[in-house]
Amino acid sequence: MTIRAVAQAGTIAMAAETLNVTAAALTSRIKHLEEDAQTLLFDRIGGRLRLTDAGQEVVNAATRINLVLNDLDNTLTAIRDKKAGRVTVGVVSTAKYFAPRLIAAFSKQNPRIEVSISVGNRAEIIESLRDYSIDLAMMGRPLLDFEVSSEYFGQHPQVVIAAPDHPLAARKAIDKAELSSESFIVREPGSGTRGIFDYFLGGIVVRQPRIGIEIGSNETIKQAVMAGLGLALISAHTIEAEVAAGRLVVLDVVGLPIMREWFVVHRADHILSPIGQAMWDFIVQEGKSFLPKVV
Repeated sequence: MTIRAVAQAGTIAMAAETLNVTAAALTSRIKHLEEDAQTLLFDRIGGRLRLTDAGQEVVNAATRINLVLNDLDNTLTAIRDKKAGRVTVGVVSTAKYFAPRLIAAFSKQNPRIEVSISVGNRAEIIESLRDYSIDLAMMGRPLLDFEVSSEYFGQHPQVVIAAPDHPLAARKAIDKAELSSESFIVREPGSGTRGIFDYFLGGIVVRQPRIGIEIGSNETIKQAVMAGLGLALISAHTIEAEVAAGRLVVLDVVGLPIMREWFVVHRADHILSPIGQAMWDFIVQEGKSFLPKVV
């Protein structure tokens, strides 16, 4: 910087040599700087130049600016190299049973990348994608109402669960027609799990299954099943802990599990940043290994 170089050199001649300019050009530059600042930046004493208080403030500000620019350059380099930055990931509620472990593994490998997680039902995550409030999402079947890019990263089994003391718990190869006399606890209409329930049992069994309770939370559904209030068709990825602890059992129903798929998704018109792309690649490559193994 011109002012700092002159202050360090003490004379126009020595500063001009350091800056590789003529003394006349440097003198003119200082004059213009003082005119812009509308105050003297140097005291002229005995042929030497010494910073005024205003000149020192300019040097201090320039030093701070240089530090900020250096930090910015380092940050941009880190972002280009996928080592630092921020990414926002939407997670449908069913995926919250494995997504934190997956994201934690990514964060462990990339400690300078800040990951923000938004959890919601399918409709909420779709809306977040629609209004660009998230960079990418982990969800089931890709969207149809606006264009997205999607990539598969694992299977998503759907099973029927019961309390361990349910009469069907010890049975093998249960025909789904036998389920027509059972009460079911189901998700709300419009949810992905409710769609699978209607597909698998609606209009196919001898008699339409009785829908006992309609609930908008997988956690509440599991508690209701454990309490003996009925059966539920649910994502196998939501019941890992309860099955391992013996609080729930997966019924051996012919035709189950129904295999859905997990996808990572982003808007087709939204180009992922290098950080977003790093998260995308990690989910595609490593996501399967974090899925619960229940069936």
